[in-house]
Amino acid sequence: MIGSHPVTARGRPRTITRERLSDAGIEITLPNVTILGIAAHLGVSAKALYKHVSGLEELKQQIAEDLFLRWELPPPAPDGGEGLESFMLSFSQSMWMLVERHPGIAPYILREDLITPAMMQKMEEHQKGVARIFGIPFTRANWLLFIVAYFCVSVADTVLPIKDGQEVLPQRGGLKRADWIKAQYDLGARALIVGSLATMDQIPEG
Repeated sequence: MIGSHPVTARGRPRTITRERLSDAGIEITLPNVTILGIAAHLGVSAKALYKHVSGLEELKQQIAEDLFLRWELPPPAPDGGEGLESFMLSFSQSMWMLVERHPGIAPYILREDLITPAMMQKMEEHQKGVARIFGIPFTRANWLLFIVAYFCVSVADTVLPIKDGQEVLPQRGGLKRADWIKAQYDLGARALIVGSLATMDQIPEG
């Protein structure tokens, strides 16, 4: 619970590190991050935090960056045996889970003004790996992964969290609301991936 950790008034001041700031922010979740909330969570003063970040926006961006850098993007099979379509479906699932587990992350991985150089480097290294394993030009791997990530993260960020997720929907074959919405997401992601692969050769190779 935010604010449940009192600020330490006596004794040796607690050390504020980037890792501790990010751990606290990830636990609190980005939408709920405030300077006072993080300070209380760490047991330090808000004034002490301002020695490490200039304000709330910088703090949130730092948390989002560390969160994304810790996230394990699905690696393509070393021999490419799974097939590009299958890999992209795994990628779409990873994007859903990222947003589901870390609400508020979407703008930081979709908006160019919020993507940090470290985040961009991770994205590009992942794209280079996909290009190498599946034998496609980097420009096409870049386009394909961006298109799918943009769709998947945007949709997941719009529908999550699913209100009344355990509610049964008789008009949807008796599926629970959460299961039905996830099934529609999966269908949409598959359609996008199949269509993108079919038109990928229209993207310039360099």
